[in-house]
Amino acid sequence: MQPIKISVVLKGNQSKEPKHMNHQKTTVFLIALLSGLFSFAQQDDEDYITFNDRRNVVHGVYVGIGMGYGEIEGEDTYIGTFKVAYVANQQFEVGFLARGLYSRQNIFNPRSGDNDDLFAGYAGFHLEPILFGKSLVSLSFPVFIGGGAVGYVDRDVIVNEEDFDFEDDDLDAVFVLEPGVSALFNISRYVQLEAGVRYRFSSKIELTDSPIDRINGFSGGIGIKLGIFNMGRNRYRKQLN
Repeated sequence: MQPIKISVVLKGNQSKEPKHMNHQKTTVFLIALLSGLFSFAQQDDEDYITFNDRRNVVHGVYVGIGMGYGEIEGEDTYIGTFKVAYVANQQFEVGFLARGLYSRQNIFNPRSGDNDDLFAGYAGFHLEPILFGKSLVSLSFPVFIGGGAVGYVDRDVIVNEEDFDFEDDDLDAVFVLEPGVSALFNISRYVQLEAGVRYRFSSKIELTDSPIDRINGFSGGIGIKLGIFNMGRNRYRKQLN
């Protein structure tokens, strides 16, 4: 009797590696791929400098003119404004402001026998905190602090553009404080419109035969600012020469 041969056949790959070995190879491959990409990015950035200036102050300057209307002792008052200011980061303004007003008081002057109107001119510091400065419409709270002179003038002299001289008792010094609130419309990087209201507080004035001792009162106005409100543009990547 011949011996019986028994053969055992194993299906599949006997050299198949455990699953955790495959995971290790995959991890190594991903690390190698990321390292290559990082090295390529570094090589691509050799000619560039990257920086972050988001916290830097953006500077601006402008010249503004405006016109307004109000009342003094219930009479029509017309106001003109000129200002020059510096803007810090579209959040705060500081500058110089000059304002003139003309009020049609029609007060009888016993010395001249004419009916006189009130006028004033004053100048000083302009301060203006701004909220939402980078938005299309922002809100601000302007404050003016300064001084000047106030007096009376014959209306016919102004209408006819006649020359006139002031006597010592026709003028008096005045201190003025004007807080207010304004809406600012950012038309472009170079143009801004404003509209607002304010209240004028003044020191006491002493003019001969004057029934008015202060030029306090509400007023509203509109204006335009021309300048550069953002001199610097935020850049985060710059090519080297």
